[in-house]
Amino acid sequence: MAIVDINGDPLTFKNSGEFQTEQNSQVAAKLKEFAEHPTQGLTPAKLASLLKEAQEGNLAAMADLAKDMEDKDGHITCELGKRRRAIIGLDFNVKPPRNASAAEKRDADMLAEIIDDATWFYDLLFDFSDAILKGFSPNELQWDYVEKQQIITGYEFRDQNLFKTHPDNHNHLVLNDNSRDGVSLNPFGWAMHIHKSISGYVHRTGLLSALAWPFVFKNYSVRDLAEFLEIYGLPLRLGKYPSGASDDEKATLLRAVMAIGHNAGGIIPKGMDIDFQNAAQGQSDPFEAMIRWCELTQSKTILGGTLTTQADGKSSTNALGNVHNEVKQDITASDLHQIEQTVNRSILYPMYALNGKSYSGNRRLPRFEFDTSTTDAMQDMAEPLKGLVSLGMQIPKAWVHERLNIPVPKDGDDVLELTPQDQPSANQAALTTSVAALTTEVKSQSAQQELDSALDAITSGNMRDEYKATLQPLLDKLEQSEELAAIELAELYPTLDQDSLTEMLTKLFFVSELWGMINE
Repeated sequence: MAIVDINGDPLTFKNSGEFQTEQNSQVAAKLKEFAEHPTQGLTPAKLASLLKEAQEGNLAAMADLAKDMEDKDGHITCELGKRRRAIIGLDFNVKPPRNASAAEKRDADMLAEIIDDATWFYDLLFDFSDAILKGFSPNELQWDYVEKQQIITGYEFRDQNLFKTHPDNHNHLVLNDNSRDGVSLNPFGWAMHIHKSISGYVHRTGLLSALAWPFVFKNYSVRDLAEFLEIYGLPLRLGKYPSGASDDEKATLLRAVMAIGHNAGGIIPKGMDIDFQNAAQGQSDPFEAMIRWCELTQSKTILGGTLTTQADGKSSTNALGNVHNEVKQDITASDLHQIEQTVNRSILYPMYALNGKSYSGNRRLPRFEFDTSTTDAMQDMAEPLKGLVSLGMQIPKAWVHERLNIPVPKDGDDVLELTPQDQPSANQAALTTSVAALTTEVKSQSAQQELDSALDAITSGNMRDEYKATLQPLLDKLEQSEELAAIELAELYPTLDQDSLTEMLTKLFFVSELWGMINE
């Protein structure tokens, strides 16, 4: 039976140590080229042109733009780093197919051992995550024959500007050798990870096109803010030259006018004057507001929210922050699932096809899975399982072991047991926790009742001053930003749903307007 890759293409093995990119002279020459740095003089019109080129198959300019954005925008680099590093450090398992035979289990263990021993594997997972921004991550694999096995012994990350899309298939990536069709990638020679943050052809699956526009607008605002800070507080200087002054005299006066504001001194020819008008006035708030909007948009695009970052310049934690963190966890779960598919397709399958004793085609394959179980997940399952079992539900132990990623003990293994001496301590700890939770709940309910009374009274027309003292902290938060007021309300009412919190925030807006009208 001929060995084919996951797409059905027959295997043509290259010699050990050879890379496809270096065998083609046109492609190899591109390895020595420097990036074009398209952010120099980047305008909305130029960005639109780059996006159009990528749509037509030219990916080099967009790849260079993505690298510039990572280098120049610290906020993008920070937020992407959070998302990329959430993937690294997790344990993983290589599992045999369902209802596996003894040979299939042995092959899965063999693959797990190879991956465990691979010092390059975690680097590869991190490089896969580069596709979150750029859409795809090309990694060329290095094979060697070791102990009668063909195994992957390393890889080389290749820059995205070496590639283009095939003119007849916008999802098919090929090496760019300046020909129309490009060079197809060798089967089993690449771990090409395409990350779908957005649906569409490969040129727009990454976050680049969504992040590029806030990046451009932020660049304009940062430049304008720098110019504003350069002249803010300096008086307007007007130079007056007598009629008949020569061009050289005018130039001398202009240099003096430009320099005297910074140097606090200078000289001018006799007969010329410099008048100082009012100092330059204005505020930096509009520029900072635009920069803040751009960074909040970038955070939402990358992490799905803003309250797990400091993008708003304020501490964002607790109730709403936890909700946003849950969104981030959902995004991480999606990232992990997509990377699992690439590892299965480009790493496990080739080595299984070449070395597996049980290999009989690509229908029954071992699978790579990240271990995302946590102690919180165990705690969340413990009590429900106990209650379900007490009601008579029959739950297989194997299912619980699989859900919690706890290995099934083998004969002779030491297992944990609960001793009689441990039982009172456990009950006492549970009682202490319950008392603390009850105390916190009573205090929270008291604060909620006081705030409810104040909101209901004022919105009903009772504008007594003592109610303002209760509401003043919330009004102060609202004056800073709507988001801070929403966070404060979520902390006071952690059990309310989003609709109820929105209704209370609307009441707070109404109260704020009433107090404003009274003060006026």
